[in-house]
Amino acid sequence: MYKALYRTWRPMSFDDVISQPHITETLQNQVRTGKTAHAYLFTGSRGTGKTTCARILAKAVNCPHAVNGNPCLECDICKDADRGILSDVIEIDAASNNSVEDIRDLREGTVYRPERCAYKIYIIDEVHMLSGSAWGALLKVMEEPPAYVKFILATTEVHKIPITILSRCQRYDFKRISIDTITDRMKELMDTEQVQVEDRALRYIAKVADGSMRDALSLLDQCIAFHLGKELTYDMTLDVLGAVDTEVFSRLLRFVMDRNVLGCIELLEEIVMQGRELVQFVTDFTWYLRNLMLVQTADNLEDVIDMSTDNLANLKEEASMLSMDQIIRYIHIFSELSGQIRYAAQKRILVEIALIKLCKPEMETDQEAVLDRIRQVEEKVENGIVVTAQMPAGAPGVQGGPQGGAARPKPELPKAIPEDVQEIVRKWPAIVGNAENPMKMYLKNARLSLGGDNKLMVVLEDGLASDYFKGEAHEQNKQQLEALLSDFSGKEIEVTIQTVESNRQFEDNYVDLSKVINMEIDEEE
Repeated sequence: MYKALYRTWRPMSFDDVISQPHITETLQNQVRTGKTAHAYLFTGSRGTGKTTCARILAKAVNCPHAVNGNPCLECDICKDADRGILSDVIEIDAASNNSVEDIRDLREGTVYRPERCAYKIYIIDEVHMLSGSAWGALLKVMEEPPAYVKFILATTEVHKIPITILSRCQRYDFKRISIDTITDRMKELMDTEQVQVEDRALRYIAKVADGSMRDALSLLDQCIAFHLGKELTYDMTLDVLGAVDTEVFSRLLRFVMDRNVLGCIELLEEIVMQGRELVQFVTDFTWYLRNLMLVQTADNLEDVIDMSTDNLANLKEEASMLSMDQIIRYIHIFSELSGQIRYAAQKRILVEIALIKLCKPEMETDQEAVLDRIRQVEEKVENGIVVTAQMPAGAPGVQGGPQGGAARPKPELPKAIPEDVQEIVRKWPAIVGNAENPMKMYLKNARLSLGGDNKLMVVLEDGLASDYFKGEAHEQNKQQLEALLSDFSGKEIEVTIQTVESNRQFEDNYVDLSKVINMEIDEEE
């Protein structure tokens, strides 16, 4: 029966564990001197060896023939432990056994001495998933456990562990494993398995694994299975993992530098049609931007930046065409996108919005965007292009003259009356159709109600649309909407923005003006 690579090559002794010497050497010394603690807490990101070290420690303290703090792997106790049938080593998954009753059963089990071994070992994985009452029950037995009982707790979220538990454990923090270490380990295993894999493919898998040896072996297993019997190349790896080649990122960046929104959207369409994973695309492009930043910061970074010589030369050329402020702005936008996209229903739309932001700094008001806009103006002046002061369409305050001359005050408009608001509601789809993106996109699903003093209340579902119009930084977006409505009606229309979680909440709390007016709404053609 076939076993996955990460199970086949799971370390059996402390000497086999990679990249955690600060932990393995300490545990070996404790086993060798007989000074092991009654409770341990192993914490760190996934796939770094927490459960593996817990199993090795459980074997080592019980092995009658332990050598230099390592289990002998030859005695019956070691063999039964490796097969998972040693009754004195109890593994508990706290994700599914997290109730107080489960921990009470554990506590009752500690009353009985071990059957074959010197110690009864409880390994509790994902311990942060225990309920509040379960923590209380566990604390009772961890305060003064029998001399023959030891606990090994493992978690990826140490901040969820009560301080009363932490204070009773020896804590060991497992580090993320470096790309080089993961790559070398996979190469060693592939030589043993007699599978041909390009070094470039292994390095990319190690990078995607993000410090997890288990993730790296699982991805490698997947790629080998897809191309069974063939040499695993870099391009094959990209196909299996739904990743995008560096050349595509270079094309995308040049579209962004040219402010070519259409080119960006068409390239994204190409990526989507190829079946590429958008979450991975966002992550990899963020890394590409990070490499741009590093190249601009210092020379001789070939060892830090994982790229071929040709791609690195291309990267240096692109870095020379951008300022550090621009690169940082790009990274901020895509870093924010990385946090939003993973669980979003409309991933493509979020990516499109981010790309539009990259191309159009005028959509934003933060410092990096303002500097980027100033830089655009400077470039036009240097090229002999006449630059006129421009305000966003319908913006309040000043308007440019017909020939780009001096600004003049906007004429004062009469205040809107209820009939004016009614007319806005009737013509709402047509008004939205005349707006520019991204405002047009955000307003399509808006609901209309009436605020105080004849104000038009625009109610939006909680999310990107509400974020666009609310907050100090986005006040100008609301002003643009008011200007658009004023231009349409010839009256001063004031708008108030409200947020709801669902249409049901809107119906329960607000009056739908389109129904109150009882008139047919003109549909946009």
